[in-house]
Amino acid sequence: MTIGDYYQRRAPEYDEVYAKPERQADLDELKVLLPPLVAGRNVLELAAGTGYWTQVIARAAASVTATDLNPETLAIAATRKYGGAVPLLLTADAYRPDAVPGDFDLIFCGFWWSHVGRADIGRFLAAISARVPRGARLVLADNRYVPGSNHPITRTGPDGDTYQLRRLHDGREFEVLKNFPTRDELAADLRPYASALSYSELSYYWLASCELTGQ
Repeated sequence: MTIGDYYQRRAPEYDEVYAKPERQADLDELKVLLPPLVAGRNVLELAAGTGYWTQVIARAAASVTATDLNPETLAIAATRKYGGAVPLLLTADAYRPDAVPGDFDLIFCGFWWSHVGRADIGRFLAAISARVPRGARLVLADNRYVPGSNHPITRTGPDGDTYQLRRLHDGREFEVLKNFPTRDELAADLRPYASALSYSELSYYWLASCELTGQ
C-alpha cells in the first residue's frame, strides 16, 4: 500500500492527534499566532487534510482555496462550519499548485512540510514559487519531535529523511516519512526561494513565515 492509501484510510482518525492533552496549550497558541499571518490574504492551502487548520485561517483570510490529494479527507473538511471566508475545497496534488485555479498572495502548508522528502524540497519550493507573484507569503506550521508525544523514529534514509511506523485502528501498519527540521535547517532549505523568515518555536510545534522571492 502507498502513503496515499494510508491517508485515505486514516481520514476518520485524522484529527485524533489534536486531542493529545499535553499539546493543548500549544494548539491554543497556534490558533492565536496563525490568523494575523493570513489576515486579508487570498490563501492557497496545500495538503489541507480534514480542514482542521482551514477553519483557523478562514477566520482572518480574504479567501481560502483548500486543496488535498485525497477526497476522503476533503469530505470531512466539507462538513465543518467556517467563520469568515468559506473555503473552496479542491482535490489537487501539493506538488502541482499550477493546476489549482485562482489568484493567490499567500500559500499555507499546515503539517505538510515534514512529509516533503529531502530530495523533493527544491522541486516543491520551485513549484509554489512559480505559482504566486514574487513577494507572496509562505506560511508553514509543523511538528517538533518530542519523545513520548511523537511516534518514535524507526529509521533514517540515505538523504536524511526520517520515518515513523504508524498503526491505524484496524491494525494495519504504514511507514510514513516525517522530518523534523531545526530552525537553521529550515532556513537553509528556504534560502534559495525565500527571504525575511520569521519563526516561532513552541514546545510541540513551530510556525514560520517568509516572502517568496522566485527561483
